[in-house]
Amino acid sequence: MDIKKLLVPNDSKIVFYIADGLGGLPHPDYDYKTELEYAKTPNLDALAKRSVLGRTIPVRHGITPGSGPAHFGLFGYDPASFEVGRGVLEALGVNFPLEKNDIAIRCNFATLSKDGKILDRRAGRIPTEEAIPVIEKIKKATQGKIEDVEVFVFPVKEYRFGVVLRGEGLTDCIPDTDPQKVGVKPLPVKSTCKEGEKTERILSRFVEIAHDAIKDEGKANGFLLRGISKLPDLEPFPSKFKLKSLALANYPMYKGLARLVGMDTPEAGAQFQDLIRMLKEKWDEYDFFFVHYKWTDKAGEDGDFLKKVHYIEEFDSFLKDVIELNPDVLVVTGDHSTPALWKGHSWHPSPLLLYSKVAGADNQERFTERTCKDGYLGTIYAHDLMPIVLANAGRLKKYGA
Repeated sequence: MDIKKLLVPNDSKIVFYIADGLGGLPHPDYDYKTELEYAKTPNLDALAKRSVLGRTIPVRHGITPGSGPAHFGLFGYDPASFEVGRGVLEALGVNFPLEKNDIAIRCNFATLSKDGKILDRRAGRIPTEEAIPVIEKIKKATQGKIEDVEVFVFPVKEYRFGVVLRGEGLTDCIPDTDPQKVGVKPLPVKSTCKEGEKTERILSRFVEIAHDAIKDEGKANGFLLRGISKLPDLEPFPSKFKLKSLALANYPMYKGLARLVGMDTPEAGAQFQDLIRMLKEKWDEYDFFFVHYKWTDKAGEDGDFLKKVHYIEEFDSFLKDVIELNPDVLVVTGDHSTPALWKGHSWHPSPLLLYSKVAGADNQERFTERTCKDGYLGTIYAHDLMPIVLANAGRLKKYGA
């Protein structure tokens, strides 16, 4: 069904209030509660009493998503039907002017042992100000061209930096060099297709030159390649759903996700309160607002249960500012689950809350994974959420006679 034929414009306001990696698992050290259950969340719980609850499957059952696919699902795109690499998202996130045939790569600084094994996949999460001088060394060593290919190197945020290759005959059929574990060497740059031989050669040479340039650095004496990719062809979100759309995020990758689907992404500031301030300032100018909170995911990946609890409580504290704006539809969920017990993204459903003036209520006392399991909305694929939201906003007319 082409949902665009059913869309009708109106003045309703829709907010997606997203806590990255929100979902958790019962932890044996904390009374077998999840982080969301353990946290004190008075605003979420009060809202849950007048909302309908459910759960979302980010991609497919049992599939652990990256942040890109997980967000595309929330934005109403089926992430199983296409793939967008993290390199593209990081480049767009810092406003790099990507061209159609560019190859974009997201790089993580890593700490390597003397024999080249990975000691830390994120180089101790060094801050941006420590990463920039190291990036400058790589940039200086690789500036210009490798063969006939231009190489661009630029900072992203914290331990991340980006690389873009521009030239003829390049492809993105190169898997990550990140083995996703420590105690082993980075994987070699290796093409999975015949036409990728040139890209493999160029990237291998880049890695060789760059690693030599930073081999004497402390924590950031190596790096891992991730998300080697080209720009996809996607219908913009504003035309797909007839919504003038604003994305508010602190981290470049999430700005990149929003820019890729055509949302406006102004620079709001480095703190979450800056995003809330801009939400209020821009309230009369847009129909749809995507507000992204990152820190819950970071704590989950670190395996720090109590830190994730703290960030959930902070996320809850800002919710009252969103509610005071009186949105017609308010969605609270995560893009995926990042349980502290698992120390990474997982395949588990994300808890989902939907408030609208016509949605009704489940009369649940709290917003948690367990209450959401029993909610009216049930368990749905994330990409099926947008039609439900649009219906609650009065933006879909009747189908058929």
